[in-house]
Amino acid sequence: MKLKREFVLRQIAGDHLLIPVGKTALDMNGMLTLNEMGAFLWKKLPQAQTEAELTDLVLAEYEADRATVEKDVAEFLDKLRKLGIL
Repeated sequence: MKLKREFVLRQIAGDHLLIPVGKTALDMNGMLTLNEMGAFLWKKLPQAQTEAELTDLVLAEYEADRATVEKDVAEFLDKLRKLGIL
């Protein structure tokens, strides 16, 4: 999946933070906080071409049912799209 904006993921004091860099830092105020699943999904975005592939990557790593993972992945991607990141 292709990202439209530049961010780096950092873990600071146990929190996963997406920090805007480059032009994105000028366009966005502040950082985004991700939970552990959000950080995992963020790291896997470049490997996945589709939402289904991203779901499969999560299922390979975590023990969860497909319906829950599909819902979580869809919600995460929807938030990124609304923010203009994806």
